[in-house]
Amino acid sequence: MKFYPLLLCLLGTASLFAQQPYYNDVDLSLTGQDLYLELQQKISIASSTYTYGDIRDDVKITDEDPANTNNVLLVYGYNDSDGNCLTDRTRDKDDFGGTSCEYNREHVFARSNANPPMGSADNGTTGIAADPHNVRPADQAMNGLKSNKKFASGSGNAGDVSSGNWYPGDEWKGDVARMMMYMYTRYGDRCLPSLQGVGSTQGSTDMLVLYLQWNADDPVNEFEDQRNPHLENVYGNRNPFIDNPYLATLIWGGPIAEDRWGLASTEDFDAWELTLAPNPTSEVVEVTSEWPLDSYSIYTITGQQITPSIPVNGATTINVSSLADGMYFISFEANGQRQVERLLVE
Repeated sequence: MKFYPLLLCLLGTASLFAQQPYYNDVDLSLTGQDLYLELQQKISIASSTYTYGDIRDDVKITDEDPANTNNVLLVYGYNDSDGNCLTDRTRDKDDFGGTSCEYNREHVFARSNANPPMGSADNGTTGIAADPHNVRPADQAMNGLKSNKKFASGSGNAGDVSSGNWYPGDEWKGDVARMMMYMYTRYGDRCLPSLQGVGSTQGSTDMLVLYLQWNADDPVNEFEDQRNPHLENVYGNRNPFIDNPYLATLIWGGPIAEDRWGLASTEDFDAWELTLAPNPTSEVVEVTSEWPLDSYSIYTITGQQITPSIPVNGATTINVSSLADGMYFISFEANGQRQVERLLVE
């Protein structure tokens, strides 16, 4: 078993994705509220003439089923074979409407839950109610069932959970979280996360811990990736949290989400330096820091936290001999500072 703490980790992951040129004028060395405000300024530049009617045609591109170009995927859907249109995961692109077994446009952040509410949405509507980053195709009956219920924790398929809330489904929870992060970043307190979800919040700007967990647990896939290129072209902006879910980690903390640009290895902590040194004989990673560590956590690349081993003989070490091959993130905290490093285990 071999460990590559720094450079090889960067090459192993960052080479898979390149930073989008769209963000070339964004200072990605920022964190917390500073990065939030920087991204807010960037994505506020969008079309003022784009209409809710435009979405009807655009979802045929942004929400096209990668497995069948004749279909769109339906948010909250999960079963095409049970004979029940309500649960359909896919639908023919031309089956748009408001009657049984047709799909319509679902505002994932419910219009009535915004403060103030977004107002009506007819085909000529512009502005927040016509923001295509917040609209997905949904079976019309499923859309009605979800209504303006708040998102809450759950598992399995979409549906009602405790106290009249709504779970979007295992397949859709990451998509939903990144849409809620976009809406809060774009529109500020008008789309405060707690207005559309339940649970505790954290970060210099209030983000639901629930959304941070979903963002880490359900990484971006091919389907979600196809949204930003088209919407940048027709609407003028992108959802940053689709392009790199780790931006949410930099702003709000919480579970470490997928870092598609290698930002974790370039965080600059002037107050301290930390290095990892592999010890192949004992399969222990030694940690050297200017200050004693207060805590550390190990996460998988999908954000699942692993319970770390107890430090050996009081030294600052982490026993990783039980880790399977793969990419991990180690989050360190010392004297109020935080640094994230990646560890490649082979």
